[in-house]
Amino acid sequence: MATTAAKKKTFLIVGHAQSGKTSLAEAILHKSGTINELGKVEQGNTVSDYQEDEKKRKSSINLSVLSADVGDNKFEFIDTPGYTDFIGEVVGAARAADFAIIVVDAQEGVGIGTEKVWQILEKENIPCLFFINKLDKENTNYNEVLKDIKESLTKKIISLGVLEGKKIESVLDNKDKYSSLYSEVLDSVAETDDALLEKYLEKGSLEQDELNKALKKAVLNCKVFPVMGGITIEEVGVDFLIKLITEIMPAVEEAKSRIAKGKQDEEVEIKPSLEDPFSAQVFKTIIDPFVGQLTIFRVFSGKLEANQSFYNANKEVKEKGGQIYQLEGKEEKSLDCVLPGDIAAVAKLKETETGDTICDHSRVIRFKPLEFPEPAYSSSVKPKTRKDEDKISTALDRLTSEDPTCRVSRDSQTKELILSGMGELHLKLTIERMKEHYGADVNLGTPKVPYLEAIAKEATVSYRYKKQTGGKGQFGEVSIKVEPLERGKKFEFVNKIVGGKIPRGYIPSVEKGIKNTMKKGFLAGYPITDIKVTLFDGSYHPVDSSDMAFQIAGSMALKNAFSEGGSILLEPIMSVEIVAPSDLTGQITGDINSKRGKVMGMEPKGKNEVVKAQVPLAEMFKYASDLRSVTGGRGSYSMNFSNYEVVPTRVTQNIIAKAKQEKEKVG
Repeated sequence: MATTAAKKKTFLIVGHAQSGKTSLAEAILHKSGTINELGKVEQGNTVSDYQEDEKKRKSSINLSVLSADVGDNKFEFIDTPGYTDFIGEVVGAARAADFAIIVVDAQEGVGIGTEKVWQILEKENIPCLFFINKLDKENTNYNEVLKDIKESLTKKIISLGVLEGKKIESVLDNKDKYSSLYSEVLDSVAETDDALLEKYLEKGSLEQDELNKALKKAVLNCKVFPVMGGITIEEVGVDFLIKLITEIMPAVEEAKSRIAKGKQDEEVEIKPSLEDPFSAQVFKTIIDPFVGQLTIFRVFSGKLEANQSFYNANKEVKEKGGQIYQLEGKEEKSLDCVLPGDIAAVAKLKETETGDTICDHSRVIRFKPLEFPEPAYSSSVKPKTRKDEDKISTALDRLTSEDPTCRVSRDSQTKELILSGMGELHLKLTIERMKEHYGADVNLGTPKVPYLEAIAKEATVSYRYKKQTGGKGQFGEVSIKVEPLERGKKFEFVNKIVGGKIPRGYIPSVEKGIKNTMKKGFLAGYPITDIKVTLFDGSYHPVDSSDMAFQIAGSMALKNAFSEGGSILLEPIMSVEIVAPSDLTGQITGDINSKRGKVMGMEPKGKNEVVKAQVPLAEMFKYASDLRSVTGGRGSYSMNFSNYEVVPTRVTQNIIAKAKQEKEKVG
């Protein structure tokens, strides 16, 4: 059974890849006596990096839930991956935490991974404590990292622990030695409270008790962010970090109330009270090979007992509860019940998914949904054998249940199965798991571009379809005008037949024939779009005319119109936003230009620059790798569909030639 909320601290550990998050988590477990021996990432024996692909890569890929009893406190915390390919793990974990420890590599400073997680934490309004790690490395400077944090993330930082040799000294306990830093603490904290500021200005100082109380309140309200230094692999600074967590960072009962929506969409304040009805939110789903589906959730109010049923407010269904587990990396410990602040898991739920609110039937509420980033990298998925094809569906269904940033779709035009994720590494690991866990062996390829065809200029044509076979013949004649439509308007059919030149019953046949022909264009076989077809004349035969005759007439008339008006090829254009250090914008814009892209603008964002551009989709399939190469891993990007534009002539010729080769290959 969990510790009471008053003595519980629920938090997450975040930061850029390789900054030392897992080492810090391991050190907390070791210092608390939870584990007897300090594990090392390099040796693959840490509690949180327990999956084989994590051990192989010596880096976190999934979030890991941990806990430790520290004196009369209980820590429930989450170790998260740092690569931006796995940022979805941080999105889920942030919803489950009352505060965060941000680990910053003293050599590398604030990396793009740190900036990404800061954006998430800032959006969720989560109190943070910075741990500057690896201060034993060459060319590291504590003050330079402080400056970097101020410029890149927030100016509201205060230094509380300074590394001296292999020991952390407290700024609050060594006022004279660190007088300038202590003054900064006083100034920053006093400014968060008008009454306190007035007293400080009058006396020039504050009593220690009132400073501590005000500091804790300021941290809770995200008005200041404490910073300290350390060396995780040697456990230097970990004792002081634990002291700050227990004394300054908010306990579960002190944390801000959560706001949910009631049945009528009214706001409901959810306090971490044991007396209130049970409520929790699912932030992670795991498919365990032994237990099956594990649903991981954070309790915000009330109590849930093992095997107790509850209500899924998002799916509006009752779920039959099961055994409740406390997670310790890969280990699962059975619990009798869970209380506010607890992070736990329950097995084999039928309807519940990541992001869902689960609650007691007596108070139905919904917490705000988790907002996962849109995938930025896509590949086509092809089974290596027919045997693999049978396993793909199950494998992908389970993997996407575990990872909401991994999406699967079937392109309606190209018919390809498309796997989308946050980057090349993300997709690579996904297919590795498909093979290892589900026996589905697949190849990833570059998706086909969904090109479209359109008419270049207006054309007016007539076509008579006449066929005599000795018996009843076939006859249908149409006159149509085909003209370009505005991009994105797709298709418009206008009937201007008067005087019964074509019987009313055959008009839909003409349109049907045109639509069927539009499925495969005349230039390179891509669907036709953005045309307006006006049927204005024609003729029929009282005996030989038929539905099929007018379908064929409409189809052939469209073909002749394109022959006269000319075909053009259209390609999808993506709106792209690239975030990278300002000194790299030259390389980025040059790379965009080389991809037939257009830079639409730039704007500063801390020490970074946001480059906005429009680039053809055909040039973007490998952009995650290209950007990593151009920026040394310091850049990130997102993209969304913008519009279709005409493909340049030289590119069109290559596309037509390739389409011809593929057609010949097929037969």
